[in-house]
Amino acid sequence: MAGTPAGLSQMTSNRKLVISGQMAFFPTGILTTLLGPMLPILIARWVLNDEQAGDLFLVQFLAQLGGVQLAGVLLARWGYRPAFLSGLLSMACGVSTLYLGSTSLGLASVAVYGLGLGLIIPTDNLLIAEISTGSGSRSRAGAVSLLNFFWGVGAVFCSLMVAWTAVHKLLPLFLGSVALFLLLLMLAVRNLPFPPAEKPAGPSPSWLEFARTPAIWLFAAVFFLYPGAETAVGGWIGSYVSRLGPRGAALASVMPAFFWSALTLGRGLGTAFLRHFSERRILRIGYAAGAAGIGLMLWAPALPGVVAGLLITGLSFATVYPITVAQLSQRFGVAARSLGALMFSLAAIGPALIPWMVGVISHATGSLRAGLLLPLGATVILFLIHLVEW
Repeated sequence: MAGTPAGLSQMTSNRKLVISGQMAFFPTGILTTLLGPMLPILIARWVLNDEQAGDLFLVQFLAQLGGVQLAGVLLARWGYRPAFLSGLLSMACGVSTLYLGSTSLGLASVAVYGLGLGLIIPTDNLLIAEISTGSGSRSRAGAVSLLNFFWGVGAVFCSLMVAWTAVHKLLPLFLGSVALFLLLLMLAVRNLPFPPAEKPAGPSPSWLEFARTPAIWLFAAVFFLYPGAETAVGGWIGSYVSRLGPRGAALASVMPAFFWSALTLGRGLGTAFLRHFSERRILRIGYAAGAAGIGLMLWAPALPGVVAGLLITGLSFATVYPITVAQLSQRFGVAARSLGALMFSLAAIGPALIPWMVGVISHATGSLRAGLLLPLGATVILFLIHLVEW
C-alpha cells in the first residue's frame, strides 16, 4: 500500500529514479540533435558534400541501433542499471572527441556517442513508463511526455549553444562540458535502486505469437517512420535555410532551435492535453498538422513561411512519440522490455536511413527540397496509420 513504510520508500525511490531519468535526458537531447546545428560547421570544416554529410546521420543511428540491441540484452538479464550507466559513459566518451581531429575521428566519435544513445533512450523511456503506473496509460503518457520535455530542453540548448560557442571559438569547451556533466551524473546515480531484471508472470509469448498481432506491425511502422521524420526535419533544416540567401545563411545554426523549442513547448503542455483529449485524437491531429507544417516549410516562398511551417511541425510532433512509448508499455507490460529492443531498434534505423536518404536525394537532384519530401511522405503515412483503430 502507498501509505505503508514500504510503499513510501518505493515512492521515494521511484521519485529519485524519475529525476535521474529526466536529468539524463537533457544531455541525451543535446547529443541526439547535435548533428543538426553542427552540420553546416562540419561540412565546411571537413569539406563534405550532402551525401557525405548524410553519412554522419547514418553512422550515428546505426551505432544507436547496436546500442539498442545491447540495451535489450542488459535489461532482460540484469535490469536497468548497467544499460543506464553504460549509456552515460559512452555518450561522454564520444562527445569529448568529436571536434578534435579529422573526418575519420569525427565519424568514430559519432559512433561512440550513438552507441550510448542507443543504450540510454530505450532504457530511460521504458524505465519511466514502467514505474509511472499511477492511473493507467494516461499517467504513463504524461510521465513519458514530461521525460521527453527534458530531451527537448537539451535539443534547444544544443542549437543555441552550438551557434553561440561557434561564433566565440568555444565549441570544444561546450562539447567537453557536456562530457563532464555526463560523467558526474553517472557517478551520482550509480547506487540508485533501479528495477532489477524481471520476467513476465506467465509464459513469455514467442516472437511468432507477437508477429501474429496486427498491432505489433503498426507499432513497428510508427517507431520506424516517426523518429526518422523528426530527425530529418531537425537535422536538415539548418542546411535548408542556409541556401535561402544571406539572411538564411546567418540563421542556419539556430534554425533547429525553432523546431526543438516548439517540440519542447508542446511536450511541456502534453500532460494538460492528455487530460482533455483522447490519445488517439491527439495522434491523428498531430500527424495531420505535422504534414501540413512540413508542406508549408517546403513550399513557402520566403523565410518567415519556412519558420512558421517549422514551428507548426514541432508543436504537432510534440506528444506523438511519448504517447506511442506509453501505449507500448501499457499494452505489453514487462514484455515491453523485450519488445522495446525491437521497437527502439526501428527507432534507430529510421533516423539512420531517412535523413541519409534526404542527403542522397538532394545530392542526386541538386535540390534539398526534393530530399525533404521524404519526411513529408513519412508523416502522411503515419496519419493514415492512425485513422485505423488498433
